Amino acid sequence: MAVGGDVDYEQTGAGYGAQRRPDPVLAQRIRQALGPVRTVLNVGAGAGSYEPEDCYVLAVEPSAVMRAQRPPGAGLAIEGFAEALPLDDDSVDAAMAVATVHQWRDLAKGLAELRRVARGPVVVAAFDGSVLSQWWFNDYAPELLAAEQRRFPDIEAIAEGLGGQISIETVPIAADCVDGITDAFFARPERLLDPAVRAAQSSWGFVAPEVEPRFVETLSADLACGAWDARYGHWRRMATYDGSRRLIISRP
Repeated sequence: MAVGGDVDYEQTGAGYGAQRRPDPVLAQRIRQALGPVRTVLNVGAGAGSYEPEDCYVLAVEPSAVMRAQRPPGAGLAIEGFAEALPLDDDSVDAAMAVATVHQWRDLAKGLAELRRVARGPVVVAAFDGSVLSQWWFNDYAPELLAAEQRRFPDIEAIAEGLGGQISIETVPIAADCVDGITDAFFARPERLLDPAVRAAQSSWGFVAPEVEPRFVETLSADLACGAWDARYGHWRRMATYDGSRRLIISRP
């Protein structure tokens, strides 16, 4: 059973630190949204991506495997859950949560906790499931995107749960994005054939066992014969893609 949420990172999280590195574009947008703060709480912190280096960061992460992958010099990480943060009201300048809210057991409670402990902004990086099927991946593994759409909370529900003054931004994905979310490889289909890349994408655990090998076989064949490039080659020439990444910012 998973330590917290819908994924057992004690079993599957070993490669996340290598494959899910901070994307500079998203990192800059998060830091800008946090503003002039000194103390930041990072909830569902995983391996520590996107934590601002110029702030004191306290990380909350339920998985010991993920906490062990935090880089040297990272802030203190403690075991805990979004729905019951071990902090007093208004105890940090700001709070953040990156690529995690879709895994929480109680979204509304977790968002309320973020807002409770933060004196200033709360910044949530999440995925908009409504746009997932708009790229070529849908022709190869529609079951995976459908599973993600079921998991991802509505962006408006996140905004409502946070309250305050809300802004919602689309964060473009660069063609060379180093954070290995699925649509980071919109221009590099070959990378999705790497088992290590797919192992750091929790979504594969929510589809039937036959989906992943079929995806690999079909995509491999189409790349080898040129069918993928004939149909989707223009994706390789795109410098950025306005995919599913969203930044939801709540200010008191």
